[in-house]
Amino acid sequence: MSVIVVGGGAAGMMAAAAAAQLGAKVLLLERNEKLGKKLYITGKGRCNVTNACETQEIFGRILRNAKFMYSAIYTFDNFRVMDFFEQHQTPLKTERGGRVFPVSGHASDIIRALAQAMQHSNVDVRLHTRVASVAKENGCFLVTDTDGKAYAADKVIVATGGVSYPATGSTGDGYVIAKHFGHTVEKLKPSLTAMYTREDYIPRLQGLALKNVRARIYDRSKVLYDDFGELLFTHFGVSGPLMLSASAVINDRLSDAPLQLAVDLKPALSPEQLDQRLLRDFEKLHNKQFKNALGGLLPSTMIPVVIELCGIDPEQKVHDITKEERRRLLHVLKHFPATLTGFRDFTEAIITRGGVNVKEVDPSTMESRLEKGLYFAGETLDVDALTGGYNLQIAWSSGYLAGVSAGGPCSEANN
Repeated sequence: MSVIVVGGGAAGMMAAAAAAQLGAKVLLLERNEKLGKKLYITGKGRCNVTNACETQEIFGRILRNAKFMYSAIYTFDNFRVMDFFEQHQTPLKTERGGRVFPVSGHASDIIRALAQAMQHSNVDVRLHTRVASVAKENGCFLVTDTDGKAYAADKVIVATGGVSYPATGSTGDGYVIAKHFGHTVEKLKPSLTAMYTREDYIPRLQGLALKNVRARIYDRSKVLYDDFGELLFTHFGVSGPLMLSASAVINDRLSDAPLQLAVDLKPALSPEQLDQRLLRDFEKLHNKQFKNALGGLLPSTMIPVVIELCGIDPEQKVHDITKEERRRLLHVLKHFPATLTGFRDFTEAIITRGGVNVKEVDPSTMESRLEKGLYFAGETLDVDALTGGYNLQIAWSSGYLAGVSAGGPCSEANN
């Protein structure tokens, strides 16, 4: 059995190793000068390999087509992924939120482990080889690169990624292959990305990171997103882990119209408790000007903006602040406002939303329902998840399942 894997990212390398381990003759074609180029920048270069949560919890973190991933994830779950890397001399550690990283803190160790697994199984890796086309003739696949060289194989696994971070080689090549064989490619959109805001005061907060805040996103009165975490203000809007996850949840809704963001700057305190805190602070600072009385509550760069939003004269003495003015301040602290207007583009998006329609792919094997012997894995598929290691888990699981399905008897995929 001969298998060609198109793409040397997370899913492609795992697929190649899995297929070769079953005895298949595997050729991996990668357009870049090195393997796993996008992996180098995941998790800020540390590579959030997976999440150590209970396996069934993963499906709640997958936002699109979670059911499609049942077979793949239960075949090669997060604990098997961790075992895989540990067995390839890459010790792992679990951090806040169940996020799993290599102990070294270097994504390169994850890539080395995958390269080692492929080498042990005699995978033939060709770098600087971009696939131009995939065709099928007389039951055999013919893969042609951009230099005109052709490679033949019994089966082909497409694992070229999406279109996010195109500088890493993710330029949608897999979608071209999929369409050639009649597959539907669902609309591609950037996800897990920063968002633009409308208000002119947001750029004044550029570089300010707020930890342990609560963000709610509304469509009129309906709450679309509600979570805790870290938020970062930028020159164009908002970013940080909290907003990246939010972008995935509200992705389809923000395309239609702007949405309202409300940030609770003091989520540990109820409105009543925060009001009591304000009263105590104001009592201690009653002779100070209002602009000099908020240093214990807010970062210095945020104080002028909050003062503007609550409409209190910054020169006013604290002892002259009325109950109504204090109520307005309280509201801003619990509902700091911004209007979300859109997403940053694919050059900054961590993942691609959309891809090959999963109804046209067999979830028990990752094989195309339209073309026997053609498989899809990873970000090429219309499956995406929140941050926290879940998207790489999708890559490992779908890549492994595609590999064992293409590389050996069907029964191997279910063992």
